Amino acid sequence: MEKRLYAGNLNYKVKKEDLESLFSQVGKVESAVVITDKATGRSKGFGFVEMATDAEATAAIEKFHDTDFHGRKLLVNRAQPPRKDN
Repeated sequence: MEKRLYAGNLNYKVKKEDLESLFSQVGKVESAVVITDKATGRSKGFGFVEMATDAEATAAIEKFHDTDFHGRKLLVNRAQPPRKDN
């Protein structure tokens, strides 16, 4: 299974360190990133977190999906591979 998670509906003030801190409650965070607009540098309101194991990724989904994080309901699910638009 995929160890990379999508974290959506983020408060625009959330930084990668906030995601690392939250997700480290359930296991080792391999990487975390908040996606930003290239032109403005402003958060797009979503990011990705990669956990060390599939079990930790599953635990993160179960613990954090649909919970309050910085005033917004967090969406957490398995990341989908990038789309190839033709």
